[in-house]
Amino acid sequence: MSSRVPNIMRQGRLVPWLYLLPALVIIGFFVVYPTINTMYLSFLDADSVNSAASTCRDGQPCWGIFENYRFVLTSELDTTDFSSIWRTFWISSFGNNIKWILGMVTGSVGVGLLMAVLADRVSYESLVKSVIFLPMAISFVGAGVIWKFVYYIGTESNQIGLLNAIIRTLGGEPVAFLSRIPLNTFMLIIVGIWIWAGFCMVILSAAIKGVPTELLEAARIDGASEWTVFWRITVPIILPTITVVVTTMVINTMKIFDIVFVMTGGNFSTDVIANRMYTEMYINQNTGRGTAVATVLILAIIPFMYINIKRFREQEAIR
Repeated sequence: MSSRVPNIMRQGRLVPWLYLLPALVIIGFFVVYPTINTMYLSFLDADSVNSAASTCRDGQPCWGIFENYRFVLTSELDTTDFSSIWRTFWISSFGNNIKWILGMVTGSVGVGLLMAVLADRVSYESLVKSVIFLPMAISFVGAGVIWKFVYYIGTESNQIGLLNAIIRTLGGEPVAFLSRIPLNTFMLIIVGIWIWAGFCMVILSAAIKGVPTELLEAARIDGASEWTVFWRITVPIILPTITVVVTTMVINTMKIFDIVFVMTGGNFSTDVIANRMYTEMYINQNTGRGTAVATVLILAIIPFMYINIKRFREQEAIR
């Protein structure tokens, strides 16, 4: 009897791993191996044959095997003029990603929270939420094509772009929304907000419905206004969910590619990190620099993934 107990315990430890093995093999082959190989290629030259140090030239700054990273992090900066470093960085792909994070995360979470609160108070709540969530059913490429026609600027006599047609009807002058700097980046961010606000609304709406009605009613009986009830009771209770949504949106924003590629192709100072990776890999045919951009993107996303996982575990522990 005593000899069977250890065997049962060993089976209890082994069986879960047998069920997980197919998933682990797939993840290892399609995620772990490509990630490690990408990092390895980022230390090689354009042909992935020699070390990146072989691309260094006499008299030029060189980081040795990290030469691809020097190009990625400093090629858009005039390091001889420190007064222009910040201005140049702000219109570079990294600076544009910061704009996307500030604009799209704030906008999508803010609009999603507003829609979640308002939709919770109207009739036909499911229908309203379905309409707001509908853009998520459209591919990012499709959304980019749709909004490209909205922003399009035509001829003086024929404004086929919806927004410019409205402006012209109201007596204004047409605006080149996709080529005017820095307006174009923020017009692209609006497209991202339009797509992701529905996702944020659904998650935050579920959290709002979990707020105990007894607390809300008690606050109203004590004379608290709806504004006070929302900021002093609802928001603190759903704050963990808001944090998860924010970090999720930061991860999605860091990887933004489709909208920029379809609508501007990264031109007119709208380039982002993912689009620059595509340019280096498939247009400039420089595997080393392209994988270096990909590695930088991975390293930038990891902290937010850690925060998301940590917050998720904390919520599970509370439950």
